[in-house]
This record gives sequence, structure tokens and C-alpha cells, in this order.
Amino acid sequence: MARDPDQGGAFVFDLIDDGATDPEGPSAPPGAGSEDEPDGAGSASGEPPSGGAGRRLRVLAPAAAVLAIVFGTGLVFDGVRDGARMDRMRDVHGGVVDVSAPLVETWEWEGDVGSPSALEEGLGAEVAVLGDVLVFESGADLVAVDAASGAETVESGTTLVALDAATGAEAWSVPLGAVADCGPMGSADWGEVTTTKLVCLTGSGADRAVTVVGPDGVVSATRVLDPADTRRFGAARPGPDGTVLRGDRVGRASTTDLGDARCTDMGECSGTVEAGQDLTLRAEDAVTGEERWRVTIPFRPTRADQCANWYGRSWDGGSTAVDVTDMLDPSAFGARISSGLVQLYGCGIEAAVTADGVLLGTEIEPGTGSVDRLRAGGYTGYAFGEEMRTVLYDAAGDAVGEIDAYAAEPVAVDGVGPDTLVGMGGPGGGVGAYEPDGTLRWEAEVPANSQMFLAQVAGTAVILSGTGAVRGLDLMTGEERWTWDDSGSDETARYVTRAFTDGQFVLLATEYASGGTGLVSLDAVSGEVAWELHGDEDTVDMDVRFGGTMLSVDGNLLEVTPNGVRGLG
Repeated sequence: MARDPDQGGAFVFDLIDDGATDPEGPSAPPGAGSEDEPDGAGSASGEPPSGGAGRRLRVLAPAAAVLAIVFGTGLVFDGVRDGARMDRMRDVHGGVVDVSAPLVETWEWEGDVGSPSALEEGLGAEVAVLGDVLVFESGADLVAVDAASGAETVESGTTLVALDAATGAEAWSVPLGAVADCGPMGSADWGEVTTTKLVCLTGSGADRAVTVVGPDGVVSATRVLDPADTRRFGAARPGPDGTVLRGDRVGRASTTDLGDARCTDMGECSGTVEAGQDLTLRAEDAVTGEERWRVTIPFRPTRADQCANWYGRSWDGGSTAVDVTDMLDPSAFGARISSGLVQLYGCGIEAAVTADGVLLGTEIEPGTGSVDRLRAGGYTGYAFGEEMRTVLYDAAGDAVGEIDAYAAEPVAVDGVGPDTLVGMGGPGGGVGAYEPDGTLRWEAEVPANSQMFLAQVAGTAVILSGTGAVRGLDLMTGEERWTWDDSGSDETARYVTRAFTDGQFVLLATEYASGGTGLVSLDAVSGEVAWELHGDEDTVDMDVRFGGTMLSVDGNLLEVTPNGVRGLG
């Protein structure tokens, strides 16, 4: 801090490391803006945004530091330190610039969010985060003009829309046509939606084509897909890292053995499908068409309930109709495709393939586990049943450790401290903290089996228990710091669904057992409630207004539904 200038001599300052944890430092003033507006830009409704403090601090902080020298005050360093923390929160998962004060709506965009086919199948609002914008498909009417007669025809179509996360203004858009499938996209409810580029398949039949959309909406040249490749390798889907994926069953269909598998017309299945066709997954460069890699996943005996024709979403993106007269479909399979992993599931299939073509998880029995990608690098392959088990893989896909529990990384992080996994559901019912290679850091007895590693912030591991209680444990020792328990009665009990952090506070999105939603912000070090809002309040009435998925984009908190997007700040 600065010396009193009346004392004369040199000024001495404490140097603040940007990465230092400051759990007790003051928060940014409520209502400070979250990002510089582009020239002429405002909110989608024409009103200026009122989000949290943002990039202006990058410019103001150095100027304020000069003033501090002139006037002999060291107080400005609190602001500089907060500015560095806010900048850091823009670049971490679940990071929000400021959740220290109650949130209000800062902007609203109304319209379809998600491809028409996804909305029809009830898959919800599928989105992607590309740089600092939120991207999604949105239905729109396309007007075609006949060159000879000038007659206009209108048909439904799809546009790829990008919204500025701070203002809600449209950053760019790309017309896709009447038939489109862009990815990797998904719902923030179940996985990672951040990507560096999007692959869009448009048209159908001989006119099926692919383009790649990069940052700022830059579109590559369109490549027409060869129908012969579809016949040889299967239907195309947008893949990770600028690829087109093709998946298909291989081998003779006559090898299928339904064994004792049976399904009733009510969808109740029993028995095992003993044999079936393998599955081949091929990745080709979306721009050039050259094959990057190809893997084959062997068929394994599978419970009949994993082979019903209503199971999952079919690979070609079409809906899976229920035929009650013949519900078993041993060729059914589908996938969840993210920027770094393709998770495959279906009859005889349970595996994942990395963006580089490494096959993982073939030891997991179909329907009893999955493989997830770790944001810090590496993967986890977990299996559940009588006992929980997690296999840890490094970034190259090599197994490096194993944990007798379900190991998960935090939903939200502050970008400070060691990469940590928390093992839950183990034999003892407690929790354990592990290094990414499976090395045990500590174990702790926590009442009620834990269900979610909500956040790693300010040296605290925030854990959700099976009863709905939230506990803050010391990240390095496992010692309990605090407990927040809002279980209440069966009607008033609240359960946490999502978590976010600004590096000092943890914001929890909650649902009531009786219906409705709410928000609560807790101090990460003390567990004290900073503020909370319930679903019947007008300020943030998510249940009545939208009831959608919340996610953070460039430090901004957004709520997404099939009917629109709004900013909260």
C-alpha cells in the first residue's frame, strides 16, 4: 500500500498476483457494466445493458493507479484486484463477473432457440458458445424469388444466430436453408457446449453440403457431400474439431441373436440381446473430405432395454418412432457430440471416441456408465451398479488411475488452485479429493451420500449431498467450513441444479420439490447467504418467464429456453 505522502520518500506498493485468491476482498459495485458496447450497440430492446463490471476496468484500473500515486492512497488496489478477478472469471467454466448482489434482467431476445427438428423431438434449446457469443439455430421464413417470373415463394428455413452475451445484440447470422444440422451443440444441462468452430450440414439427398463457421461468423467454402460416402460409411453428422462424422453398423445382419430379449407393448423390456453388428465411426475433414480417423466399436451382449426402438436419438438425427408391435431394434444407436468427445450409446454399444480418434470406455457394460471429458485435460470413464468405479485417462487416452467412487470435476471454478476431482458414492459414503491421476489428497465423512461437486472457489470445495444440503470443505484438507441446508418440508425443500461463481460467491440455481425455481448466493468462505430470490418474485421469475437452462458466456449469466434468451446481471 502507499505511504502517507506527508512522510516524504518513495512510495511502496504491495504487488498483487492476478491469480491470488481473495475470498474476503470487496465485490464490484452492483449494476456495473459487464462489457464495452460496440458503436451504436445496445440491448435487444434498445435499452443500454446494466450487467456487472467488465472490460472497462482493464482501461480504468491503470488510470486509477496513477491517481492513487498522486493522491497518496492505496485503496485503489482493492479495485484493481477485483478487476483482475473479474477478468479471470470470464475465461473459466461457470465464471460470472459478479453475483454478490441480486440479479435483474439486463436484456431479452425473443425467438426460436434450437433447430426445428430438435424442438419437435423435445430435445430443448441446443446451443453452442463460440468465443464470447452464444450461437444457436433459429427458425425463420425464407423468401425465394423466381428469376424468370419474379414470383415469390415462402418456405420455412433456419438461420444460425449469434448473440453478444453482454448486450443481447445480434453479433452475426448465417442463413442455412430449409434443412440444417449444426454442431457440436447441446444443452448446458448435460455437458460442455463450448467450441472453436461449428460444422453445418445443409440440404438433403444429392444436395447435401457442409460448411464450417468459425469465430465472427466467418464461413468456409461449401463442399457437396458425395452420396456414395453415405452409402459406404453411413449418414453424416457434425463432428468436433471441424469434422463430419459418419456412423454405421457393419458386418452381416444375419449374425444378430435376440436371445431371450423381449419387450411388451407398454415398453417393458427384459432379457438380453446376445449378438449383433459392430459399429464403425469415421471422421472426415469437413472442408477437404479427407479421412482423419476411423474406429470400430465391437457389439457386446446388452440388456433388452438398451435395444428398444424408443431408446435415445437415432444417429441420422431423425425421430425414433415407437412401433409397439416390434419394439426391439438391435441396430439402434445414437450419440452426444461435444467439442472434444463423441459419446456413443445404443444396442450393444457404450463407448466414447476423442476428437483425435482414440476409443475409450469399451470395458463399460452398455447402459451402466459413460465417458466424460475433463476440462483440465484427460477423461473419466465411470461405471455404476452394485459398486461405483471411475477409470482416469490422461489427455492421450491412456489409463493412469482408478477410483472406487464416481469422480467428478467441479461445475464452476474460480481459476485458482490445483485441478481437483471429488470422488462420491464410494463404499464408505463419504467423499475424497483426488489429483487427476487418482492420487488421494484427503477423505472426509460427509452425512448423506454426495451427488455433485458444485464448485471449487476461494479454496473451498462446495459439495451437494443427497439430502439437498450444500457443504463447503477446505480444498486442501477436507475440513468442513460451513453447511447450507434448505431442505425444509417436502413442499418447500430446494434442490440445487446448477452452480456459478464470481471467485468470491457461489450462485446456486435451485428447484423446489413442489415446483418453481430460485437463486441463492453464498459466500464461498463462510457459507453465509448474501442474497436469495424465489420463483414467485418478479425480479428473476425463471419459472413463470422461461424456466430454462442457465449458463455463463464470457462472464455473463444467460438463461436459455426454446422461446428466447435473456441476460441476468
